[in-house]
Amino acid sequence: WLSYAYDSLTNFPYGKQYFSQPALQPIPLSKALLEQGDDTTSNAIIATFIADVTFGAFSQKETDAILARDAEDGDKLAAGIKKAVAKGVVEAEPPVEPVCKIDVAGKSADVVSAEMIAKMGDAPSKGCVLVLQGLSGTGKGTTVAKLQATLPRAVSWSNGNVFRSLTLLAVSYCAAKAIEFNSEALTPELLAELMKCLEFGKFNDKFDIRINGIGHDLLVSEVANTTLKEPRVSKAIPTVAELTQGEVIKFAEAAAAAMSADGMNVLMEGRAQTLDYVRTPHRFELTLAQPLVIGQRRAAQRMMASALTVLKDIEAPTETQVFAALKSELEKMASTA
Repeated sequence: WLSYAYDSLTNFPYGKQYFSQPALQPIPLSKALLEQGDDTTSNAIIATFIADVTFGAFSQKETDAILARDAEDGDKLAAGIKKAVAKGVVEAEPPVEPVCKIDVAGKSADVVSAEMIAKMGDAPSKGCVLVLQGLSGTGKGTTVAKLQATLPRAVSWSNGNVFRSLTLLAVSYCAAKAIEFNSEALTPELLAELMKCLEFGKFNDKFDIRINGIGHDLLVSEVANTTLKEPRVSKAIPTVAELTQGEVIKFAEAAAAAMSADGMNVLMEGRAQTLDYVRTPHRFELTLAQPLVIGQRRAAQRMMASALTVLKDIEAPTETQVFAALKSELEKMASTA
């Protein structure tokens, strides 16, 4: 399989360009490498299969699907923000600071995160807010994980629990009033009242979100995997999220400012539509000159997960067995795509 990978790199039209970094040259496939499950694993699989016709076609389908989902999500976000503007919750055109774009092609997450840290100067030593945007598949999540492991007092912020907290309050309100939960019930006045039930600050000597109202007095850190994931909350989130983009954006910006003022480094990743409302000079966007790489990464991740299932009962499979498992799972997924 090594000669297979070498031929891929030397003959495939994008091979030399994409794998110009020494760290992304083909490395021996192993079960341990698959279990590692990070960007090194994905790059190794791509390097091995980059000239495979089936892999190419499957990667293109994955790319098309990801871009379509991103466009759909972008439209939904835009609609939500438009409603927030109409309510006067946020301004139509926030003053966005310059964005530093980083082409991640041929770079590991370690290299990308190091570039970002270098551009931030001494800001992390004092505490700051960093926002990271980009299309799905560009490696935002992996890069944030690297940054969180490297920067002092770093924390990754997610709006997910804010939306879940608001949703818990909304469904609880409707249940208490014996009215049907729907978008009509969530008036701007009600949403404003529900937002007042959320407080961000230090509780038990650590930053947290307190839900206090409509029969609840909870800390998000204590109920994030229980109450906030109950079916009544999960199924109602889309309705609440569509109507509260602006409110959650403002809550997140205030929370990030509070943590950075306390000397923490706050990492926020997502879409530009929402991150534009967070004020910080440390703005980054991950890009890929070749969009197909997005699909290649997703294809590699899926192959990795499926191959591990095949190899789970083999304690120390050979490189040939690992390659065969990856190839077999690729063929299966491609045939049903």
